[in-house]
Amino acid sequence: MRETTFTELRNHAKDYFDAVEGGDTVRVFRNGKPIAEIVPIHSGVPSWKRQGAPLTVKGLSLSREILSDRDDSA
Repeated sequence: MRETTFTELRNHAKDYFDAVEGGDTVRVFRNGKPIAEIVPIHSGVPSWKRQGAPLTVKGLSLSREILSDRDDSA
């Protein structure tokens, strides 16, 4: 993974997008904090089938709460 600042990306965008086209991922920083990742698009795979970040929601299990509610009302 390549890393760059926002200013460096703006000044040398072609070089970084060439790297992304070649399969690299570029992480962009602004004021020392990561703000974006530029990743290559894998052609031939629909966007809805591409690997994404897993969804994690803190809290109670919805299915357990439904079953618990059914048991309480019976």
